[in-house]
Amino acid sequence: MRHRVFTEILAFTCLIFPLSLAGEDGRERQLAAAIVEGNIEAVERLIDEGADVNAALAEGIWPLDVARIRGRKSIEKLLISRGAKKANAKSFPPGALAPDLAELYLASGIAADSPGFSVLVSRDGKELFCRGYGLARVKEGLAAGPDTPFRIGSVTKQFTAAAILKLREDGKLDVSDRLSKFFPGFPRGDEVTLHHLLSHTSGIHSYTDTPGFIMEVASPVKAPAVVEKIRNEPFDFDPGGRFKYSNSGYFLLGLIVEKVAGKSYGEHLGEKFFSPLGMKNTGLHRRGFEPAGEALGYTRGGKDYRRAVDWDMSWAGGAGALYSTVRDLGLWNEGLFAFKVLKRKSLDLAFTPNKLLDESGKTFYACGWAISRYRGLRLVGHSGGLHGFQSYLVRYPEQNLTVAVLANAEFSPAAKAQVLADLWLHAVMAPRPLREEKAGLAGKGYEEYPGRYDYGSGVMTIEREGGRLFAQLGLQPRFEIFPAGDDEFFWKVVEARVKFERDKSGKVARILHTQGGAVIKAPRLTRQVVVTVDPAIYDAYVGRYDYGGGQTLTVTRDGDKLMGQMPAQPKLLLLPRSKKEFFFKAVNAEVTFVPGPGGKVTGLDHLQGGKTIKAPRLK
Repeated sequence: MRHRVFTEILAFTCLIFPLSLAGEDGRERQLAAAIVEGNIEAVERLIDEGADVNAALAEGIWPLDVARIRGRKSIEKLLISRGAKKANAKSFPPGALAPDLAELYLASGIAADSPGFSVLVSRDGKELFCRGYGLARVKEGLAAGPDTPFRIGSVTKQFTAAAILKLREDGKLDVSDRLSKFFPGFPRGDEVTLHHLLSHTSGIHSYTDTPGFIMEVASPVKAPAVVEKIRNEPFDFDPGGRFKYSNSGYFLLGLIVEKVAGKSYGEHLGEKFFSPLGMKNTGLHRRGFEPAGEALGYTRGGKDYRRAVDWDMSWAGGAGALYSTVRDLGLWNEGLFAFKVLKRKSLDLAFTPNKLLDESGKTFYACGWAISRYRGLRLVGHSGGLHGFQSYLVRYPEQNLTVAVLANAEFSPAAKAQVLADLWLHAVMAPRPLREEKAGLAGKGYEEYPGRYDYGSGVMTIEREGGRLFAQLGLQPRFEIFPAGDDEFFWKVVEARVKFERDKSGKVARILHTQGGAVIKAPRLTRQVVVTVDPAIYDAYVGRYDYGGGQTLTVTRDGDKLMGQMPAQPKLLLLPRSKKEFFFKAVNAEVTFVPGPGGKVTGLDHLQGGKTIKAPRLK
């Protein structure tokens, strides 16, 4: 989950902290879910509360089976130490228990009246598992299924990239072509190539990050108006200078497809890809022409769900405007990897990560696909997300396995896809590292770690309480972390670990966070140190501040706390670094309240991502 003051949409995301366990299921089913998720803390608690470690979870499946198939050595040792004996996993061929375990995991904890998701697992073109859970439309009681259309967000990008590379095969353009060839007069257009756009290395600022953007997305927009917004934003860096995810690049690429093909984006993709592959339930989402039975998007409102912001997908274009089904996405992957979409040479280009480093210090993004490794296996995929929808499509090319998950609420598709891959491929996956406390390290040197670390999507706060260390990312729950080695810690609630890296002087300078094959390098924030001030001064700052485009920051006082809230976002705690300067606890952003004549506050300066917004106070 992202807690940005400037909302970032359609971005490639990864899970940081655990899914919530089922609250209504029996203890044994909750135990199974905890084992699947790798939540050692929950496993211990459930056993203490009476969960039977030798109870059958399904016919012929016991808790030890789940731990072994998921590669949870630490949990396997825990279960055995608590008396677990029954297991069948070693007696079955690899993958034989996968369908039953998948059903056990996916059906656990989803209420009959909640939004839902659809999943597909296929191998060599054959469906191994394909089902829906929950509701596509809550009010109507319409169930989600394998053929339910969902908006797929940034999974769209691989279709846009494939269209560009197909036009390249046809000799109609080249990835070395300059942006100015297609958009004459575009700022620095002679410096930006199509490959820069494909690989997110153009430096063009993402239009979805601009203040006020979210206030407009429910209304239709013409493509030239979006292009004008993109043109007017300064570059984030020189073209080819580094990697930074940008929806602007793919919006422009979608328009380039139209210019070169001489047809609309949706029509061209339908003719070149969807029809030949039999993808009958995939297309460009257009208001007034929505696919029959499509899922509606929802978001949590307390304990219940409510309709999410309903995008007019004209705002997304080639960056994220397609809808599809898990079955159609399975057909797409089968065609793609059988060279029915692109030739081998084009796929090699599409799957070659750019040489520029991202924030983690690694390369992972190619041209419309992200390339990574999980438990020793190579995977090619992409995630997607916009208000009310999340998606993930991945291929394990050496194993010919496809996993697709589409959801119409916050159901962490990437995490579910990872579990499903484990169930079918565990026999060829590398073992997971043990999560065990290293003796003699608890409490030692802990005074060096507390601070704030910038994850980009939020701030990780590390706090010490005596001989214990706690971590909290953004507004997510706060969890204890445990020593695994020198400067290295792990979570018991999820399979993730951090290593505190030091600079040349020996001081802790950053965090290296590893989880699910993803690596995040988070620098320590040194400016944002809390000072003590009299909360009475907060009254002078309470009010609404105009960020432009209909977007405002509402500042309120809650006892001795100062809070800030942007539209459609949660309230965020503001911490003082001086009497006039504050920073958000959950995200790397700062505000400085500006006094006018007579000392009364007349506005604020908001600093985030190297940019400052001057927001006058509204009367």
